[in-house]
Formats: sequence, C-alpha cells, structure tokens
Amino acid sequence: MKKVVFLDRDGVINKLSNLKNKSQSPKSLNELKLNKYIIKVVKYLRLKNFLVIMVTNQPDVSRKILTMASVKKINFYIMDKIKLDDFFVCYSKNDKCFRRKPNPGMLIEAKKKWNISFKKSYLVGDRNKDIKAGNKVGVKTIFFSNKINQEKNKIKSNFKIKSLQEIYRIIK
Repeated sequence: MKKVVFLDRDGVINKLSNLKNKSQSPKSLNELKLNKYIIKVVKYLRLKNFLVIMVTNQPDVSRKILTMASVKKINFYIMDKIKLDDFFVCYSKNDKCFRRKPNPGMLIEAKKKWNISFKKSYLVGDRNKDIKAGNKVGVKTIFFSNKINQEKNKIKSNFKIKSLQEIYRIIK
C-alpha cells in the first residue's frame, strides 16, 4: 500500500487573498500565488516516496461565484507546476455532502484509486474542517497556521506548523 501526503489547496498550496478582512481563494490564474516553499516541500515528499495529492473544497462553483472551468484551470496549473500525483475536488456548498471536508469522501476516493495506507499518510490543512476529515480516516494531521487565515486550531491535530518548511522535521 502507498503512503500519501494530502494537501489542502487554498491556504496550504497557494496563498489566500485578503479582501475586506476576509480570506478567500483565488478566482483566476492571475490571482494565484503559490505559498513559499511548496515546490521544494513537494519535491522532498516525493523523494521520501510519498504520493502528493491535493484535496480541495471549491463551493464557489455551486454558489455561482466561480466557474468550474476556472477551478479546473487553476488546479491543472498547480498540478503541473508543483508535480502533484492527483487532485480531488468537491464543488458542493453543503456540509452534509460526503465528499466535502470535514467529511472524508475525497480521501476515501483517493484511497481506493491509489491503494493508500491511511496509517502511513498525512494531511496538511489550514482549517479545522481539513483536520476533521483527516482524523475521520486516521491519517496524521498537520494544522498549518498561516498569517491570512488565522483560524484557530480547535480540532486535535497531530502537529501544528507555521511554515511549510516545518514539514521536514515531521515527515522523515
């Protein structure tokens, strides 16, 4: 079975925009700014024989704020730029949707597709709903406290980091 590091997109892979004191995901490729060190971190994880898979909620599509084409364009750019193995997206705004984090649907889909061992895997997220999803399947969770989001880690995570470089000391 394979080991994987699941990465949340907005706030972990790329920076969030801060608009009127509210953090938000990029709406176009022009707004996309990758987080510092993400390319180096992904290279490191791949050297350690981890698959690297993005799992992202994109509810602005169902809210009609963003088109699916825009999200796909951003995701494929990220996949190519940082060399992801795969990505899974939930477009629903309904928290009861099994695929939408904090529910574990995307992680379970990835497990089936890639023959993943959750016990050997990690999830890096910047929101409590990311950590909840990871905890539900038993991966080790890493809460990334970034400057823009400022969400307090209220859900028990295995690790907390303030810089992506701290992943080097956790995943060896």
